[in-house]
Amino acid sequence: MYKIAGLNVKMECSGETLLTQGEPYRTVAGRPHIIIDISDETLVKTKKSYPQFCFDEWEHIHKGFAFSYKLLEHSGFCLHASAVAMDNKTVLFSAPCGTGKSTHAGLWQQYFGKDKAVIINDDRPALRLIEDEIYVYGTPWSGKTNLNANIKVPLQAVVFLSQAKENHIERLTNKEALKLLLRQSIRPNHDNGRMDVLLTLLDALLQKIAVYHLSCNISMDAVKLAYDTINKRMG
Repeated sequence: MYKIAGLNVKMECSGETLLTQGEPYRTVAGRPHIIIDISDETLVKTKKSYPQFCFDEWEHIHKGFAFSYKLLEHSGFCLHASAVAMDNKTVLFSAPCGTGKSTHAGLWQQYFGKDKAVIINDDRPALRLIEDEIYVYGTPWSGKTNLNANIKVPLQAVVFLSQAKENHIERLTNKEALKLLLRQSIRPNHDNGRMDVLLTLLDALLQKIAVYHLSCNISMDAVKLAYDTINKRMG
């Protein structure tokens, strides 16, 4: 049994990646809120369509998607992002693969110190709406790294990244932000009911949380610009 995003999750793990990244989330037995029941036989069968992955990688990916879909039944969803917590607030850095989310999150740790800027998850944090507040949680699905922490911290802002020579940040309109949030969310395609839940959660996020676009290079100036802009808005 695992405790992930405040929920008891029952799943069996075979591969080294999920066993390793899931270790901080192990808990004593209790009533499961989520059951991920995917056998090794099913994984072997479905992996045939994705020969580029080994069994270990496929289990990690497949069970991560299963968790994301079931999380929608508990007012939550997963976003492709690197989550950095500081001063009891979380900033999510999101972008397509290869843009530099992990690099930028690492710069925050260099600028502020690893004891102050904590990476909650470097690939797929969970977000849940609880009593009118959005919280970010670590999950065992942190990509190829073990950069995740089993903690819960309120969400302060979402920042979409793109590479540029000069640093520039601007707040997005809700329409602009929704398009990017949808693109980077783990979407329940072909399930209209769960898609409605996801859209409702994204609408709640947009009512409460500022979303920015940061064009940036790899520099401490980019970190300072993002931090100052986000916290100036918060007053």
